Amino acid sequence: MNDLIKTKDQDSLVAWYAVFVLLLAYVLSFVDRIILSLLVTPIKDDLGTTDAQMGLLMGFAFAIFYTLAGIPIAKYSDVKSRRSIIAIGIFLWSIMTAVCGLAKSFFQLFLARVGVGVGEAALTPAAYSMISDYFSEEKLGRAMGAYKSGAMVGGGLAFIIGGAVVGYVVNSESIILPILGEMKPWQMAFILVGLPGILIGLLMLTVREPKRTGLEGSLGERVSISDAIKYMRERWKLYLFIFLGFAFTATPITTALTWIPVYLQRIHEMSIADSGKTLGVIIFFLSTGGVLFSGWLIDFLKKKGFKDGYFRVALSICVITLPVAYFVMNDQSLENTLWWLHPFVFLASMPLVITATVLQIVTPNQLRAQVSAVYMLFLNLITALLATTGIGFITDYWFGDEMALGQSITLVNLISMILAFSCLYIAMSNFNKEFTKS
Repeated sequence: MNDLIKTKDQDSLVAWYAVFVLLLAYVLSFVDRIILSLLVTPIKDDLGTTDAQMGLLMGFAFAIFYTLAGIPIAKYSDVKSRRSIIAIGIFLWSIMTAVCGLAKSFFQLFLARVGVGVGEAALTPAAYSMISDYFSEEKLGRAMGAYKSGAMVGGGLAFIIGGAVVGYVVNSESIILPILGEMKPWQMAFILVGLPGILIGLLMLTVREPKRTGLEGSLGERVSISDAIKYMRERWKLYLFIFLGFAFTATPITTALTWIPVYLQRIHEMSIADSGKTLGVIIFFLSTGGVLFSGWLIDFLKKKGFKDGYFRVALSICVITLPVAYFVMNDQSLENTLWWLHPFVFLASMPLVITATVLQIVTPNQLRAQVSAVYMLFLNLITALLATTGIGFITDYWFGDEMALGQSITLVNLISMILAFSCLYIAMSNFNKEFTKS
């Protein structure tokens, strides 16, 4: 019990310290996740992989086990120490990122990426639950916005720092290490970005576990996945379309973090270092700004009495993103491509905080982590199928030309925004029926 924060302290500096550490962990997770997108070209050259296989590594290999492991981990997050679960996850994914650097074949790299996915599955559902216990509903949007900004800060740093590291090592000679033997430059890049994460895992252990709040008496102490499924099944129209709608809204930002670096290198002949630095700066500022602005906007609408403000903002984003998604990948000029990337990244980042906030609002405390994990299942399967693996397969087997990568990205983003709008409109209608009756 000494580990628990008293209710009166949960909106204090202690709470914001926890958000800060969770933010660092989230940043780290994206650095370890995204570094692969900068290494597509040297890995293809060394291992002889295709775009479809690289799509599997960036999407399916990570996502399927991220989601499968996320549900049982989330079950424990609803009853056990969330802090400890997150710390163990950080240790695991950091070590497995370094292990990616030991891979000598596509299959070995695939298995290592699976390990990264299992480790990272421990973070977000537990983090959502912790933050929701730290903050009142009136401040939850800003707190979630601060945490979710870690994705974009991490993405930006991954491209800026990772691009510099990759640019340096890729231009270096292979080195011979004891026991490990010959290490290619791209392998060293994985090791260099992976091992420092152990320090963040130790820092996570300094965070204090918040007291669980908002328990719903009708559920008592039931926290099994079957209870979570039963709760969602009783409200299936709400949850299904929230899951689908927000998962589709995540497709554009996923393409920005995975295939757009390759697009800049392949179509516009930018170096790895230059593409990383350029995209990194855009993501660092515009994505972070989009997430923080979105958090502020939904809190503002909440104060103005718009209980469905979350959905109003998300629907508006879908509409505005459509023309931007078309133009960003369909201009032969590098200058115009980079110009369109600014609003594209800003808009694509905004739904991240909305999703996190909505899930906590509609779900009882003791089911939040598990419900979030189910959402992560939808999110990662859809983004993996569309934004990562899907784009690789469309480029290889539909267009049959690796130089058609821009068309593949555009097609996927346009389809995802249309589907997102349709699903979120239905979700908003069901949300209003259940939560705005009074």
